[in-house]
Amino acid sequence: MSRPIIDTHQHQWDSSLFKLPWLEGAGPPLGNDHLMSDYLAATESLNISRTIYMEVDMSADQRQAEADYVIGFCERDDNPMAGAVIAGDPSSTGFEEYIRQFESSPYIKGVRLVLHVPEAARGTCLGDAFVNGVQLLGLLGLSYDICQRPGENEDGVQLVDRCPDTQFILDHCGNADPNVVSGAVTPTADELQDTAMHAADQWKRDMEAYARRDNVICKISGIVARAPKGWSPEDLAPTVNHCLDSFGPDRVIFASDWPVCTLAAQLAHWVGALEEIVATRSERDQQKLFHDNAVRVYGLN
Repeated sequence: MSRPIIDTHQHQWDSSLFKLPWLEGAGPPLGNDHLMSDYLAATESLNISRTIYMEVDMSADQRQAEADYVIGFCERDDNPMAGAVIAGDPSSTGFEEYIRQFESSPYIKGVRLVLHVPEAARGTCLGDAFVNGVQLLGLLGLSYDICQRPGENEDGVQLVDRCPDTQFILDHCGNADPNVVSGAVTPTADELQDTAMHAADQWKRDMEAYARRDNVICKISGIVARAPKGWSPEDLAPTVNHCLDSFGPDRVIFASDWPVCTLAAQLAHWVGALEEIVATRSERDQQKLFHDNAVRVYGLN
């Protein structure tokens, strides 16, 4: 049997239960429902031992229901879900009351607020209320997932510096575009004015800056969804290797980003590509990436 894998970024959604505004009018694949049964089918050829659910940016008034929903999966023994990162706005009124209810939960591991959306202005994560909320997460032993436009990674570094006692998880290699990092695409000056774009050199410096902060973990995920048609592991390798080399073997974790990864690859294809990219690294370091670091970071038994 292949090595056990912990998937630290598993989504799922059921449109009969929840509303995801960002998927309104979307066609397949993301516009379809994606249930636990679908995930189990997608991973049938893999040795996925446990997963961490990742919130799916549903309507804010459904965040409590989403948390209760995934805790229910974590409590069952018929699926691999072992923990969850739930949605929450650290700057919102009532955030402290909302998040403290999960303080003793063995399943709630952290919080994420997606900031790569039009309504999130640059600098949102640096507001005083936001910073206070993220500092509270550290006091409660919970992590915060950074998921914002790659051109705003400098803001993320400042947030980390203001919250030294909070564990941060950097999603999707800092939301890197592998086409830019590999040099296949060079953004124009006008495109770089859009904070969704980034220059390869700046992204590399940002990853190195994050890596100098000991309380940041880099999630090796997300980039396959942006891969070009007919992509190969060589297209993703520069992004993956820069993250691995910057953060070192103890502060990187694998994640599928399923089903978003299916925009360009089936989950097993992404796993196989990553295994090929890291094949020259030690077996011990590969074990840390795919399994052991996640056990430590998320406090899994």
